[in-house]
Amino acid sequence: MKVLSLFDGISCLRVALGGRPVEYLASEIEPNAIKISKKNYPDIKHLGNVCDISGITGIDLLVGGSPCTDLSIAKKERKGLEGDHSKLFWQFVRVLRDSKPKYFILENVASMPKKDRDIITKELGVDPIMIDASLVSAQCRKRYFWTNIPNVKLPEDRGIVLKNILETGVEVKSPTGKLITIEKEPHGFHQIGYFGDKNACNVGGQALRVYSIEGKSTTSGVGLYAVKSNNIRRLTPIECERLMGLPDNYTEGISKTHRYKCIGNAFSVPVMQHILSFMNIDF
Repeated sequence: MKVLSLFDGISCLRVALGGRPVEYLASEIEPNAIKISKKNYPDIKHLGNVCDISGITGIDLLVGGSPCTDLSIAKKERKGLEGDHSKLFWQFVRVLRDSKPKYFILENVASMPKKDRDIITKELGVDPIMIDASLVSAQCRKRYFWTNIPNVKLPEDRGIVLKNILETGVEVKSPTGKLITIEKEPHGFHQIGYFGDKNACNVGGQALRVYSIEGKSTTSGVGLYAVKSNNIRRLTPIECERLMGLPDNYTEGISKTHRYKCIGNAFSVPVMQHILSFMNIDF
């Protein structure tokens, strides 16, 4: 099986493919992501910038998670598919038409404007399916998937919550500030309060919101978690790896800051495994 992964990141698609024998071609330019990919899969052939890819044939599966920077609701004054980053979607379209793979999957954020979603749908010729990774993991992560793999359905809810993926014996270093208990969950995710200035949280300080481990993590584990009574801490890199369905220490070898960033930009492995299960290819 020959696979081409655009915007490959840390090669979560390769993880999702499991032990299947594949010829795996990857396009990625972020040095830390490439370092992690090479550490875990030395046999991957790295092709560099997606803009330089051409003339590749015989592809069974083309997958890409084109940059969401200008599409995400988190971006102020987002420019959508005309933005400097998200316009790379058109490179996916170009490679798709050039390589003519048997199957393709494109992933992007579910918070994108409807006009951009409709453009992508028109260009790819298939309607997206929205899958929230909370069905198969301890993380809320809503994403659209455009694919010509037939009959893809939503996965069943596995009932995994945050406490199921926590490490044991982690030293707790709670941040300074006052935990303000609230009665409702204005932002969902089993939010139980704030650490510090409530007003700061309401204007974008998501990192200071406190969540219960009886519920789901936010996207990429951003925020603080009440791991045991009043012990409040951030998630560890290993816990964030588990949120994405990655093996423990998959991203080891780079700084903690870059580990969090690489994990946050990755695919949810269990979601991708679910989609691939509908693919009819003889490995």
